[in-house]
Order: sequence, then structure tokens, then C-alpha cells
Amino acid sequence: MTSFLQQLFNGLVSGSFYALLALGLAVIFGMLRVVNFAHGALYMLGAFGAVVLGDDAGLGFWWALLLVPAALAVAGMAMERLLVQRLTALDPLYNFLLTFGIALVCQDLLRMKYGSHSRPYDRAPFGGTVDLGLFDYPRYQVFVLAVSVVVCVAVWLLLTRTRIGTVVRASTERPELTRAFGIDTRRWVTPVFGFGVALAGLAGVLAAPMRAVNSDMGADLIITVFAVVVIGGLGSVFGSVVAGFAIGMIQALGNLYVPVLSQTSVYLLMAVVLLVRPAGLFGKEEHA
Repeated sequence: MTSFLQQLFNGLVSGSFYALLALGLAVIFGMLRVVNFAHGALYMLGAFGAVVLGDDAGLGFWWALLLVPAALAVAGMAMERLLVQRLTALDPLYNFLLTFGIALVCQDLLRMKYGSHSRPYDRAPFGGTVDLGLFDYPRYQVFVLAVSVVVCVAVWLLLTRTRIGTVVRASTERPELTRAFGIDTRRWVTPVFGFGVALAGLAGVLAAPMRAVNSDMGADLIITVFAVVVIGGLGSVFGSVVAGFAIGMIQALGNLYVPVLSQTSVYLLMAVVLLVRPAGLFGKEEHA
């Protein structure tokens, strides 16, 4: 029982990264109908940003947690204005190829500057373990899970309890209908894109003390995150978060009981979900 609960908690921690990344992807896709393949690279830049601020500027984790997502949000808004916006009137495949190219450029630039080897980040704010009753667990991982839950709940409250959130949610889930009511959805596109990118940067900073920080860390993760978004429902904020935590737990339990299927379980689940509900578990099917 202890091993089961510990693996379940491991899954929640892994799922916290999936949830943050999928949340940003869902918001961006819902409003722009853009599959942002650069999301993994932006997550990687978040982790590298924490390392660079620590090694070159001597700034600690808390500064990185504040500055890196903010800087990436600005970069994301510039990317949307200068590049993504120019292709939104065309087939979505063009923006997919654009963001895929941006991801490759980011990876290669980091590889040229820092090499392909992993860089350590030893500025985690918490050390040691915390007693969870049946087992002890690393204090920093508990912090990561708590931050992820708080951020996801805060975003949910923002989207459901505020006027701005209502407009953004309507623009995300029903953009055509929202425009029909006279609301200019374009004014929300750039800040929402920047917000989605900031979530990727936040996940990257949180991952830096736990993961191997290298130029390929985003590429290793983004395919799984896309599967999470598809399972939860494209454009569904709630579905993406729920699917993120669920997939994390499924993979962790798979590592314990069926190791050979632990990495492919998410894709098997995605295939089953698409067969039963093509729009995803919480997605809404569009009718012609």
C-alpha cells in the first residue's frame, strides 16, 4: 500500500508539469486554433533561464520564478504579433510548421551556446523531506505540486469568476459566437498567447531543480503534453488540467505494475478516447 501511495504521489508531481503545460496549450489553441509546437522549447527556455540567472547573474530560485515567466510572456507576445498573427488567416498547418521551426531554432541556439550536455541547477529553495504519514517525500516536490494546484485553481477562478475571464473563456471556447455578439476577440489574443507561454516558462523553472536541464528536455516532453491536451479535449482548460494529473498518475502506476507499457499508456489511452469521444473527454464537438 505504501508503494502504491508513493507512486501515486510521484504521478501527481509529474502530472503537475503536464497540467501546467497543457493548460497553456489549451488556452492558446482555444483562442487562436494554433497548435503551438514551440511550447516544449519554451518550457526548456524556462529551465535554462533559471540556470543562467543563477550561474551568470547570481540570482536565486525565487527571482527566476518571477522573472523568467515574465520575460517569456513578453517574448511570446512578440512572437504572436510578429509571426503567428501573420499566418492565422491561412491553413492551421502553416502555424504548426512555424512553431515547429521556432522550436528547432531555440534548441539549436541553446545547443550552440551551452552544448548538448545537461546543466545542474542546485538552487532549489527547499531541501530534505516532509512526513506525509505513510512515507517521507522530498520537500521540493511537494512544493511543486502545491504551486501547480494553486496556479491551476487561480486560472480557473480567473476564467470563471471575473469579467475578463468570461470574455477570454468565451473567446476560447466559442470564438465565432463571441464575435457575433460584437466582442473583439483579437484584442485578447496577444496577452492570452503570452500567458500560455508564461505557464510553459513557469513549468520550466519549477522543473530545473528536478530534471536534467538540456536543449532536448522540451522535445522529450511535448509529444506527451499534446496527447494530454487531446485526451482532455482540444481547447478545454478544465479537461487539460484533469488529464494532465490523470496521465501523470497512470504513468507512475504503470512504472510500478506494468513497466513495459508505462511510456506508451498515454498513447493507448489517447487512441481509446478518440475512438469513443473524438473531441476528447471534456471537449465539445463542433457541428457544421
